[in-house]
Amino acid sequence: MANEFMANLIIDEGNTRCKFAVVDKSEVMFTADTEAFDIKAVEQSIEGRDIKCAIVSSTRGNADKICEALRSKVERVLCFTAQTEVPIEIEYATRQTLGADRIATAVGVVCGMGIKDALVVDMGSAITFDIIENGVFKGGNISPGVGFRFKALHHFTASLPMCEATEPTQEFGNSTTSAIEQGVMQGVLHEIEGYAERVSHSNVKKCIIFCGGDAKYFVNRIKNAIFAGRKLMFTGLNHILEYNVSKNNI
Repeated sequence: MANEFMANLIIDEGNTRCKFAVVDKSEVMFTADTEAFDIKAVEQSIEGRDIKCAIVSSTRGNADKICEALRSKVERVLCFTAQTEVPIEIEYATRQTLGADRIATAVGVVCGMGIKDALVVDMGSAITFDIIENGVFKGGNISPGVGFRFKALHHFTASLPMCEATEPTQEFGNSTTSAIEQGVMQGVLHEIEGYAERVSHSNVKKCIIFCGGDAKYFVNRIKNAIFAGRKLMFTGLNHILEYNVSKNNI
């Protein structure tokens, strides 16, 4: 089968899922995810596409292994770490411990969305609240994610049931299940609202940007919030890849 177009392969292995995408001219063309890295699934996603470059990010410590598996299929592969050169400035005291996912999301905001001042709320296994000012990543806070909060209540108590995420529609529950559900969801909502109010007072230009799997439960609850979704990470990683290709770092 003839190649249809040249594009980049983006692989983001998170704490719970391995997500990958094909990006052509900064547009996310295809996305998929698996429980763990699956070379056959990746092969299917790039079939018929002229993939010259790839970037791999992993919070599980598997980036080197994944990169090695790709080298026979992709000409240039970038193993993304906290030390990888990126197209934005980062002010963080312990750069070596900064999660690659937080860096990539910030790059997606600045380079992909063109937003220079933002509070970025990334709602995955953990919730991160990161600050970007004048296009510079300043740092942020890390909090337990929605799923972790439900698991903690179930595993560290004798009788509370395991519950799941839902819309934060009630201020107070009227059963044990709804009390847990709304306790977690309303707690997270109030946490986000507190951060949003504080940053809005300090800089009225700051946008509130949501991404991550659980963002859909909260984005409509926060005034003037922007839902960026999964594509923000892919966009950020793609900008990092192209930046390093332009500098002949890979």
